[in-house]
Amino acid sequence: MRVLLVHPSALLYSELFLRLEPLGLERVAAAVRDAGHEVRVMDLQTHTHDELGHEFSRFRPDAVAFGLNYLANVPEVIDLAHVIKEHAPATFVFVGGHSVSFIGSHVLEQAGGAIDAVIRGEGEVGTTELLARVPDGAVAEAPGAVTLEGTGPAPRMLDTIDRPLPARDLLTRRNRYFIGVLDPAASVEFTRGCPWDCSFCSAWTFYGRSYRKMAPDVAAEDIARIREPGVFIVDDVAFIRPEHGDAIAAELERRGVHKSYYLETRADVLLRHTEVFERWKRLGLNYMFLGMEALDAEGLELFRKRVSPDANIKALEVARRIGLTVAINLIVDPQWDRAQFQRVREWAMSVPEIVHLTVMTPYPGTEIWHTEARKLTSLDYRLFDIQHAVLPTRLPLPEFYRELVRTQGVLNRKHLGVAALAATSRIVAGHLAHGQTNFARMLWRFNRVYNADRQLADHRQPVDYELPLPDHHRISAKGRRELYIHPRQATHAS
Repeated sequence: MRVLLVHPSALLYSELFLRLEPLGLERVAAAVRDAGHEVRVMDLQTHTHDELGHEFSRFRPDAVAFGLNYLANVPEVIDLAHVIKEHAPATFVFVGGHSVSFIGSHVLEQAGGAIDAVIRGEGEVGTTELLARVPDGAVAEAPGAVTLEGTGPAPRMLDTIDRPLPARDLLTRRNRYFIGVLDPAASVEFTRGCPWDCSFCSAWTFYGRSYRKMAPDVAAEDIARIREPGVFIVDDVAFIRPEHGDAIAAELERRGVHKSYYLETRADVLLRHTEVFERWKRLGLNYMFLGMEALDAEGLELFRKRVSPDANIKALEVARRIGLTVAINLIVDPQWDRAQFQRVREWAMSVPEIVHLTVMTPYPGTEIWHTEARKLTSLDYRLFDIQHAVLPTRLPLPEFYRELVRTQGVLNRKHLGVAALAATSRIVAGHLAHGQTNFARMLWRFNRVYNADRQLADHRQPVDYELPLPDHHRISAKGRRELYIHPRQATHAS
């Protein structure tokens, strides 16, 4: 079969801070190609809808699959599915990905026949199983499949995440992918899953709290194949197992591979395994994303971070000693008042780290979806991008957005203002000398992207597709397993 895989357009924050290669879709593409199909990939982060139309006409695919990792992309994907069916009704259209795995039946109903199936769970297994059944019309029998006619067996996980390695050769315009100053940057994964159970996160519910590791020699092999100088390690929490991080480092050292790395981890992991991060610093680790989420114990308990404010501060001190540039994330509670925003501004200006703000957003698959969703002020998919308020705000909504943008603007000027630009001018010049403009463009686009009037206007847009509310209001500790996409007993945990 001829199979076209499509990644949807960029979200609001991707217009500014990062644009990542669709690593999951590349791995699915590799699995589909290994199964004997002809595969192409189109990324709408770097291509237009018109270019997608031209590719469809040239390639004439038998099947089109959309990756739906983010709720805000659901309306775009449904509309594109309708366009495909109008032009080529026989084309088999299906979707898969993290977010859609939790609401597959609802998306199918809203698509009104334009989407033939949803694949829940890991795409490498589910997609190949589904495509094998398309000729016989037995797609509902595929593991993880959801159709209007029925639902297949539970989704299956990969026996190992060592293979398939991403089909990076199928992505054109790779110079468009970046994260911060890493321009251009590729993405890699060393592990899948997370053993923690933060209330705002669905990584642990998707994988059933399992945790799997890639073989160190395979991880090093994947990095060695990457041509980009920057690499973003996409693991939910990097180096939970220090021996695994050390083993990958040893393989990279043996191969003489040196890149500039960016990763995400937790404060307690950094404190427990400092020596691993020091070793990776020598390999080129320069940037770290630290999800602090809250400044006080009350906020950390609300999000079930299982870490203390003191540990967060100590982790920042350790990162500074190692010489890492840290980006901190704080979750904005819609119930913040002006005084809380002011406290955050004052604290953020008192530390040298970069501080980003995201708005608390209940997502299907998270526990707060089952405890907070009944309070939602909007079910518009497009607002579920952690940059809009979909829960009631203590301040009037226009004032909430003004405070949010004002706070992020202060933090932006701290790092991207005139004084800060002097420190990055050499980096910008180096990028421009190699034809890379992503980071340079980011420096000048903040006010256009983060704009209170724009965010408020998004609430007034006509709504064609809405999220479903959960079936029940609260979920017990035992019932949390009902949230799992991959049942825990079916995993290959390490």
